[in-house]
Amino acid sequence: MIQSANNYKLSALFSPEEKIHYIVPAYQREYVWGKEEWDHFYDDLYEEEDHFLGSMICINKGKDACGIQPLEVIDGQQRLLTASILYLAIYECLNKEKQENRKPDEDLDTAVGNLKYMLTQKSDDKKTPKVTPSQQNNNDIDYVSLLSENGIPQPFREKPANAGNRRIYKAFRYLQTKLKEESKEKIMSFLNNIHSASIVKIEVATDSDAFMLFESLNNRGVPLSPMDIIKNKLLAELTLKGQMSTSDAFDRWNAIVVSIPEYRDQERFLRQYYNAFKYKEEIYLQGVSKATKSKLIRIYEHLVEKDPENLLHELQEKSKLYSDFSVSCDSVKGDTLKTHLFDLRNIGGTPGYTLLLYLSSEHKKNMGLVKEIAELLVKYFVRRNITDYPSTRDLDKIFIDAIDFCESNRSLLSAESVKEYLTDKRRFASDDRFREMLSGDIYDNPDATRFVLTKIEESHSTKEKKPNFWERNDNNDLVWTIEHIFPKGDNIPEDWIRTIAQGSKEKAKQFQEKYVHKLGNLTLTAYNQYLSTYSFDKKRDRKDANGNCVGYKNGLFLNETLKSKDAWTIDDISERTGELVEQAFKLFQI
Repeated sequence: MIQSANNYKLSALFSPEEKIHYIVPAYQREYVWGKEEWDHFYDDLYEEEDHFLGSMICINKGKDACGIQPLEVIDGQQRLLTASILYLAIYECLNKEKQENRKPDEDLDTAVGNLKYMLTQKSDDKKTPKVTPSQQNNNDIDYVSLLSENGIPQPFREKPANAGNRRIYKAFRYLQTKLKEESKEKIMSFLNNIHSASIVKIEVATDSDAFMLFESLNNRGVPLSPMDIIKNKLLAELTLKGQMSTSDAFDRWNAIVVSIPEYRDQERFLRQYYNAFKYKEEIYLQGVSKATKSKLIRIYEHLVEKDPENLLHELQEKSKLYSDFSVSCDSVKGDTLKTHLFDLRNIGGTPGYTLLLYLSSEHKKNMGLVKEIAELLVKYFVRRNITDYPSTRDLDKIFIDAIDFCESNRSLLSAESVKEYLTDKRRFASDDRFREMLSGDIYDNPDATRFVLTKIEESHSTKEKKPNFWERNDNNDLVWTIEHIFPKGDNIPEDWIRTIAQGSKEKAKQFQEKYVHKLGNLTLTAYNQYLSTYSFDKKRDRKDANGNCVGYKNGLFLNETLKSKDAWTIDDISERTGELVEQAFKLFQI
């Protein structure tokens, strides 16, 4: 399995005289290190000589002993690429010093010359980089562009679009910033520390050998996600059994990643795939009633060993279905099913994806059923999130049991029968409980409260006037937020004390505790900063610099009872609460 394992200094791994090309294969994940890892890496090297950086696993793909030896880096790319980016940052800094230095400095000239050929092939006229990162998220193109921009010309000179917002450029800028704090002498000393740091380079013969070592020898890197670990085991097993080439397997795996790009969603998909189909004999693992984070690796080790080729096919097919659940606002466009799926995500109904995944796969000819269940799940999760019943820990079991119910009634399955199953009192809050919680301090769950307010407003909107309540700003924050009419802050303004409690600060505080978070005291605004804790009449009449109404005269249905009020009282809050509770109850009645 292991052909060699030796401890090398970084100066040897990047030696100008060594004809080595470190290539990160296409199937490896992108460069993911961030500020925390960069700080650890930089500080560890800065503070001590001979620092041990861990290990890296490579496969020697070279056929010409006299030519440049391509080494596929199966593990260690985060450390290796960060080291090369740090070397480049130092090269840029010292090269600039060299150009500005009017006095001869042999040590500086030597350091700059060596760094150039530590980053590129000295014997190659094209100056091929010593390290070629993964193709994921344009890492390879970004790195070549970065070299070109900083004095090491490459064939590709044009900077890729948005490269500055990706990790490789961010790492370089961050390390540059740290180096700017140091003198030339300190940087030269630091460079010696970097050269003296060591890595154990392990060379193996095959991809399957490398994959088997990958998980256990992942030292000091970003912790592997379940998706990474399962991918490695799957590719190793496929390669070992000769069922598929590594590149073909990766292409098919990458299709899963393209369908579900976010790590958080990927992990949830892996759990829900098992939970949705564990009723099948070929999926079920003895003793595992549901997939949890702690059991995920064990489950997929079992499935990989059983039939890796079929598992890859299944995950690829099911990921396509699963990707349809993540609907963007722009893609809804009047499609009823997409509208329900968009609402389901916004109300936090992702546990229901387990049931939808099963239905979309096993009852795909009956999309009307899928559509009705998606609508049902939206209402189900509104009521669940407002009442906090059933508990979060019970949700996975509820939907697994619902699938068992669907299977036992497969030939006669209908939306009505699923509804009856899910709304059993053991799995569903009563109407009385739902109404009670709507009437209480509903803001205890702000996300669900915001959803209820938006759906009330949307139920009164027209095509001509329908704000996008899910619009986000450049910081990815929601533009439309909940506005408390009677302010919720600890320091109640004097205007409000006079209006709401006839000047009694103590009574105003009591009223605030009892009424401020009720539905009747809440509305929606895209201009929360304009309203703040101003008096009611100022909030009501507020306009922006262009004279547009941004207060309670902005045309929203939610503000109809506010725009003509001269003041806001406890009686007003109680009356409006009753009206909005009835509307919400009707909207989400099952």
